[in-house]
Amino acid sequence: MLTYKEHIDLRYKLVNGEIQLEVAKAQFWCEIKEGQRSWYTKDWQERRLKFLKDKCEICSGTETLTVQHLSHPRKFSEYLREITRKYAKDSIDINPEINKSEFTDYVVKNHDYFPVLLCPNCKCKNPSERVRKNPKYRCADCKHEFDEAIYRTLDELISIFYEDKEAYEVVDKCFESKDKWRNKNNLSSIKYWMQREHAKNKDSETIEKEAFLLHLDDCIKYLSFEDAITACKKCAYSFDIKKMELCPKCKQHYKGLQYLTCIECLPEDKRKDALESIQFGKEWYEMHKKLELE
Repeated sequence: MLTYKEHIDLRYKLVNGEIQLEVAKAQFWCEIKEGQRSWYTKDWQERRLKFLKDKCEICSGTETLTVQHLSHPRKFSEYLREITRKYAKDSIDINPEINKSEFTDYVVKNHDYFPVLLCPNCKCKNPSERVRKNPKYRCADCKHEFDEAIYRTLDELISIFYEDKEAYEVVDKCFESKDKWRNKNNLSSIKYWMQREHAKNKDSETIEKEAFLLHLDDCIKYLSFEDAITACKKCAYSFDIKKMELCPKCKQHYKGLQYLTCIECLPEDKRKDALESIQFGKEWYEMHKKLELE
């Protein structure tokens, strides 16, 4: 696993063109072994001893002190999605239109078309299909009964889409992606994914480099202890696992990170409401548990 200084050196080399992106990524991830954590390294332990204060910065306790990070690195994949969306938006803003023939080929290649059935009389969507009665279909709008429903061909649907992208006929998710995800899409979303794919292919290395540098910055910040405090084991556990911290008002009870004070420090009326709400939640949970609804 790379040390704090090695992370900084790697970033410097990548930014200044002394190393290629793929080489940098390989150096970064090949050093990360399964199950290994940065706080097990000698570099971390040495810098940890210099960083730790004499007492917990939350409760002033002195037992089992540790480095408590207030933020953690975001995943590289999260940054990659975010940067890809940004480049796709910029590309769409510059060139919002796609050649109709090219779009049709993309739809056919990447999606299966499951047409929406229509009434042959009024062309209302999805007529009711009957199991026992004949004719097989009955239109809910015009009440017409028939055995054979009609539908729009792919070319007809795409032509309508190119005339009016908000048209009633093209809003249905009647296309299923041919990949393993089998996602349902309409023509508007397919167009977006096509444009996004083109933008990603066009600027793939730039996008990856930008996302990787952001992830690398997060890792450097984490390893630097920049956004960290000294905390005892209890306060660290409450913060990381329970998402709670010591109440800044009374310094005795813990509160949720989203609240300003603990329940005990609330005004009387609000404290009563909070306790009643907690009690109701407990009773509701017990009732579900007894009825085996948990």
